[in-house]
Amino acid sequence: MKLLRYGPQGQEKPGLMDAKGQIRDLSAHIADLGGAVLTNLDALRAIDPESLPLVQGNPRLGPCVSDTGKFVCIGLNYADHAAESGSKVPPEPIIFMKASSAICGPDDPILIPRGSVKTDWEVELGIVIGKPGKYIPEAEALSHIAGYCVINDVSERAFQTERSGQWTKGKSCDNFGPIGPWLVTPDEVPDPQNLPMWLKVNGEMMQNGSTATMVYGAAFLVAYLSQFFTLHPGDVISTGTPPGVGMGMKPPRFLKAGDVVELGIEGLGKQRQLCLQD
Repeated sequence: MKLLRYGPQGQEKPGLMDAKGQIRDLSAHIADLGGAVLTNLDALRAIDPESLPLVQGNPRLGPCVSDTGKFVCIGLNYADHAAESGSKVPPEPIIFMKASSAICGPDDPILIPRGSVKTDWEVELGIVIGKPGKYIPEAEALSHIAGYCVINDVSERAFQTERSGQWTKGKSCDNFGPIGPWLVTPDEVPDPQNLPMWLKVNGEMMQNGSTATMVYGAAFLVAYLSQFFTLHPGDVISTGTPPGVGMGMKPPRFLKAGDVVELGIEGLGKQRQLCLQD
């Protein structure tokens, strides 16, 4: 299934994408796409999409999951990206948090913060937790995943690395976490470690990689994170980015108002964001 949320910001309704690429309204069956709903997606699979109301027009898509408690990110999880960053692959995953207030829809604008000089892009595979768990064995980790999605881990590099402290302040600005367009259930993603991914700025290809080159894969990350805190339905894990980010270019290149960012992962959909000055 391809599950989604549509409508004005803060008023999104749950829906799904049918076989014809049309949005169907799920609001008669569930209040939203989060929490306990993610634990029992079989109930949604039992619904005939043709029986659901067809959503007319071209509504705004919101983030594909609601009520996210934790937005956990993994740093330097692609060896070639670590190299372009001048860093070594870490012996254990680097974990940082992105504020849940950064979450926005897949086509909402990137808001360049006041004082920003180094706003950057990062296409990433997102994992959405469906079944809660703590101390999850790696062999069971994939069963805790409700689905996968596209994430742009927008980052302000000067805030992140030049202003002391931790990475969070360079990762958590408003609209720095576009998620979606869809939450794609695992039955449609047979191998999360073999997904081509790409990102363009103003039509120019910047990132062209694959989840095949991730250092720590999806199952490992779910198991690993659960050793430190309970994972709850709706929690989002952003798993790292391949090479081609702005800070790795010579000379470095960063986003400015008016730029257009497009990105996607095979089978998980595409995003498009216009950069605006906040």
